[in-house]
Amino acid sequence: MAFFLGILATLPAIAIQGWSGSLLGAKPSSAMLIFFSSFAIVAASEEMAKCAVLLIGAFPRKFFNEPMDGIVYAVLVAMGFATVENLFYANNFGMQTTLVRAFTAVPAHFVFAIVQGYYIGLAKFNPERQVELILQGLGLSIFMHGVYDFLILQELSSWLSVLASISVYACLFYCAALVRKHLDISPFKS
Repeated sequence: MAFFLGILATLPAIAIQGWSGSLLGAKPSSAMLIFFSSFAIVAASEEMAKCAVLLIGAFPRKFFNEPMDGIVYAVLVAMGFATVENLFYANNFGMQTTLVRAFTAVPAHFVFAIVQGYYIGLAKFNPERQVELILQGLGLSIFMHGVYDFLILQELSSWLSVLASISVYACLFYCAALVRKHLDISPFKS
């Protein structure tokens, strides 16, 4: 179900990005426009759409019964989203682009989802701080996604694009720590 919700989350993100692309032009040319597009349009629309379907579809359900579920369902939503996104890129830019994205964009969505899911998992079982925790996870995932997109899209230096990919893999250590934290507090830990 969460994977399917991720597929659905592409619809509002595509609509927002299409609308904003018509206002800004198909490909922003200046570093400032690329920065704005990376954070305010792409990262915000994608992370908000993924967060919304997670909060509507999984968060209120009985099966969301421990903090780790925030990470599990957020990752499934992100993988559904990344699947549709990669099909789009394969159709429009060919298999070479899709292959590169398999080692860059897909792990990036995975990382953003773990961070967002960690906070959503905390929020589920912390009603007095629920909104704060959800916004914290959403904000961090938008920030990370925006930095990644800006580094990939900027045309100042090709090394910054390489840095974006390396940083995603470095973030996996941070994500592993977040997963361990939720596993440590799991009520189902044996």
